[in-house]
Amino acid sequence: MTNSVIQCQNIGKQFIDGQLKTDVLSNINLTINKGDKLAIVGSSGSGKSTLLHLLGGLDSPSTGNITLHGQDINKLSVKALSKLRNQSLSFVYQFHHLLPEFSVLENVAIPLIVGGMDPKQAKHHAEQLLNNVGLNHRLIHKPSELSGGERQRAALARALITEPDCLLADEPTGNLDHRTAQSIFDLILELNESLSTALVIVTHDNDLAAQMGQVLTLIDGHLESQN
Repeated sequence: MTNSVIQCQNIGKQFIDGQLKTDVLSNINLTINKGDKLAIVGSSGSGKSTLLHLLGGLDSPSTGNITLHGQDINKLSVKALSKLRNQSLSFVYQFHHLLPEFSVLENVAIPLIVGGMDPKQAKHHAEQLLNNVGLNHRLIHKPSELSGGERQRAALARALITEPDCLLADEPTGNLDHRTAQSIFDLILELNESLSTALVIVTHDNDLAAQMGQVLTLIDGHLESQN
């Protein structure tokens, strides 16, 4: 059985606005295996977030193909893609996107409940993971009652509750101070080690990127390796 989670073959992305055509990504070839640690860096507007959305099946490439566990995501129905994505991938963004009306425990348990797990069992799993990320004292609090770092820890716990094969993170520490950002990043690396979850992180922080196994830079729509 292969360890490959995501494979990209010659993918490109073009945006069309009337007569204007803009090539954002060109001839991207990339393989992401379980346990990989990959940082994608580049200037603003270079297409980093666009690439992340393509990898996660949130958008379709204009050319080329992307497979998730060997299945061409462009050939899957919306329902089939959604199921495969929910089983294999998770996302973390710069802003936490926690549901404000629910407690931290409920927010983290939601992916399991949506997946069909008994709510009591889902909350038990969520409590265990929140303990691992240092939020066992915040279970009943609402997101508005947490600090920025605590909210991002909760968002990370929610992303990892399903034990995904790959975590796609778009500037996950971008709105945090340096000390808190490093703390969150250390936690992501620990979970990468313990769960063998592949990490693909888009970041402007070169210090954080340097701590990953591989750093790729997007320049003029092409990926170039730094190491």
